[in-house]
Amino acid sequence: MTTQAIGKIKILVADDHPIFRQGLKNTFSETTDIEVVSEASDGNELLEKIKGEDASLVLLDITMAGKSSLDTLKQLKIEMPKLPVLVLSVYSEDHYAVRFIKAGASGYLNKESSPEILMEAVRKVASGGKYVSPELKEKLAFDFTNHDKQPHEFLSDREYQVFCMIGSGLSLTEIGKELSLSVKTIGTHRTHILEKMKLKNNAQLIQYAILNNLV
Repeated sequence: MTTQAIGKIKILVADDHPIFRQGLKNTFSETTDIEVVSEASDGNELLEKIKGEDASLVLLDITMAGKSSLDTLKQLKIEMPKLPVLVLSVYSEDHYAVRFIKAGASGYLNKESSPEILMEAVRKVASGGKYVSPELKEKLAFDFTNHDKQPHEFLSDREYQVFCMIGSGLSLTEIGKELSLSVKTIGTHRTHILEKMKLKNNAQLIQYAILNNLV
């Protein structure tokens, strides 16, 4: 699937909050060149709906329930490698941006950005460009050449997600519910996280997250 050179930018919005999806539709309805043609509330629905839509861009929420957005992005890029994806997040770039860009996203934008910035990002990504901040560009360039990584950078994508949630003060039960995983599975991830980062307990993990501005 290729980006349309002429006509409207057709967007599929993937977000598990109906009110936010409606807000995006209202925002884009004020433009003449951007249109929301479909919606999905989770990763599986997105992967199913995108097959039948003539979408030119996907707006992907970073924290949908069920299948992780990162796994969804990776699968989407396998099935439709040319389809641009702009990630929307409540988290700062320090949290997940590098991982999503490496996985194939064309841009990363905070949900609190103004409508004008959102439209600018959509138009740039839909035209085949990348939308990241100058700070993220520098971090990406450094990350690809630097071998002296910090402990949290050795975590798998799922482990890093669980790490950030524990660092934010969520219990294993709360994390399991949000990610649709068993408490036992979350506990296993926690064990691996502590081992890889050479930490002893949640208190040290939370302290590490705070000191490194990851929460």
